[in-house]
Amino acid sequence: MHFLTKDLYFPPVEEASYEGVLAVGGDLSTERLLLAYRNGIFPWFNEDDPILWWSPPDRMVVVPSLYKVSKSIRNLLNQNKFQITFNQNFEEVIRNCQQIERSGQDGTWISDDIIASYTKLHEMGFAQSVEVWQKGELVGGLYGVDLGHIFCGESMFSKVPNASKIAFVTLIEHLKKNHYKLLDCQVHNDHLEKLGAFEISRDIFIRVLKSE
Repeated sequence: MHFLTKDLYFPPVEEASYEGVLAVGGDLSTERLLLAYRNGIFPWFNEDDPILWWSPPDRMVVVPSLYKVSKSIRNLLNQNKFQITFNQNFEEVIRNCQQIERSGQDGTWISDDIIASYTKLHEMGFAQSVEVWQKGELVGGLYGVDLGHIFCGESMFSKVPNASKIAFVTLIEHLKKNHYKLLDCQVHNDHLEKLGAFEISRDIFIRVLKSE
């Protein structure tokens, strides 16, 4: 494992461990975060632990151009129960992602330092949010890093049933319309698989990432 210094540098992703840990340390500056995402690397660590940088051997993704919205979600969208916006309240979205309780998960990786750094990325135009509203209340949403041809999803939340699914599908429709190549969902989980994400190898992911 590589230990990072103040130098703005990451080792080649092929040097990641079997689990996908590439490096430890460094900082969460916007410059380092952008360098990481542009090379297929992302931070993921518990709040009180050192920063861990990951590039897993398999990557969970959605190909927007191939994505088919399920009939149940399409029906929900057509009912107009929710109002959907983009980038109207990034900080509230990321704070909700931090605070929401998740089954089987103790604590959160979204520290106050993460919130500060990604909010700066948002102010620079590199981090985006999708908000889902119901009767004027923010009930769901997601955020991630926008590389222009790949959207790197970070986290989503839902306070009412289906709100995060609506955010997810709305984002994919937006990415499809704007000819994005991938929605990066990082690592496998059952919920993402049910929503239509699947795994590709790191090699294929990096190839698409570098083919702007």
